Amino acid sequence: MGGVDQTVNATAMRETVRRLWADDILPSLSGLVAIPALSPGFDPDWANSGHLAAAVEHVRNWLGTRAIPGASIDVVELPGRSPVLLLDVPATPGAEDKGTVLLYGHLDKQPPLGGWSDGLDPWKPVIKDGRLYGRGSADDGYAGYAATAALEALREAGGSHARAVVLLETGEESGSPDLPAYLEHLSDRLGDVTFVVCLDSGGQDYERLWLTTSLRGMVQLHLTVRVLDSGQHSGLASGVVPSSFRILRELLDRVENSETGHLLLDELYVDVPADRAAEAEAAAAAAPGAMKRAFPLHGGTTTVDEDDVELLLNNTWRPTLSVIGASGFPEPIDAGNVLRAHSTLALGFRLPPTADSAAALGALEKALTTDVPYSATVELAGLEHADGWNAPATAPWLSASLDEVSTTVFGAPWRAMGLGGSIPFMGLLGEKYPNAQFLVTGALGPDSNAHVPDEWLNLAQAERVTTAVAHILHAHATA
Repeated sequence: MGGVDQTVNATAMRETVRRLWADDILPSLSGLVAIPALSPGFDPDWANSGHLAAAVEHVRNWLGTRAIPGASIDVVELPGRSPVLLLDVPATPGAEDKGTVLLYGHLDKQPPLGGWSDGLDPWKPVIKDGRLYGRGSADDGYAGYAATAALEALREAGGSHARAVVLLETGEESGSPDLPAYLEHLSDRLGDVTFVVCLDSGGQDYERLWLTTSLRGMVQLHLTVRVLDSGQHSGLASGVVPSSFRILRELLDRVENSETGHLLLDELYVDVPADRAAEAEAAAAAAPGAMKRAFPLHGGTTTVDEDDVELLLNNTWRPTLSVIGASGFPEPIDAGNVLRAHSTLALGFRLPPTADSAAALGALEKALTTDVPYSATVELAGLEHADGWNAPATAPWLSASLDEVSTTVFGAPWRAMGLGGSIPFMGLLGEKYPNAQFLVTGALGPDSNAHVPDEWLNLAQAERVTTAVAHILHAHATA
């Protein structure tokens, strides 16, 4: 049977979720916010600093207070890799043959950054106007709590669920480099994964449940151009020695049209599937103008297009380039009359979900290193690539359950759209469990400020998402 089964006491489940968030989750989640658990990519000495271990222990202690019959808690740490926290909950009677539900989240965080508003701080939890402020509140510290609360509330309401494993990693913000090893190590233990729930996403508003149906892939690299062994007086060297920055600009012009932002290499493109284009149209209609309002544009700056659908497709199914870092440049106040020896740019490419990231990287390497102007030295470093993810077709039971929770929990129809970012775990799981269904959702909205100052979690939306997940877990077990 699909949808929300009537044997579940929906009112009791909703009230249980509300009580758990107010009494149990919010105090512990606030404590998690206070731990500066930077992802390993931002804290190379993470093993000695102990912050990731502290975050894992904090959530493990909270899980230990949950009264879920038969549940086991384990911290798995492979040599040289950041740890994974597991909560393993046995299936309710009658659902033992439904495989494993894998509920995913992460405990590592982005760097704090400066510029937080007065009264706010990345490591100081602040509850104000229905929001929990602090780094890791929305991305993605709440996920493990929400997943566990969904299981608790479902059981208290008399519902059913398959065996459930809550997996909380500690390297997502660094690209999940250790996750393939953990998936291989835990493969027999996880068993037949038939349903994946990821709560590291969100949508265009806080009025409905938003599904993420695709994630972009990525390529990152550091591009350096060297023209001198040491900097020289610009009055003496300019006009004789070419500028390293001008050569960088010429190389970038090979891969991007600087007027339009259109990337120029065929390997970076795919055709947008018809169903995803239709989803973008429906999402734009459900939240008109959301993409334009999502970012704090300065002064009279406009978005790259006025059409909401085009903005959504640009952000989810088309390749883009962002210059995400630079070196070799002094601060303006410190700049002398020097023709600099080298220029380095960190380049971040986002790729369509089904693009071959290895082929894209190869095309970029060729374009950036062949026939370099003035035979300048070009160095590529920090090369990374990861494929994106495109969700499988939604099973009837899941579609019916989504329709039901839209009515009973949100009072608004659910919508689906791609996400411009990446969650490496989804691509890995899509390859390993090709027959599984995926629910990629979450409590983040367009203004939740993930990765930037003033990150906040919408507490009411987090409660609704928790309740919806509980209903959908029941639908999976009774399908």
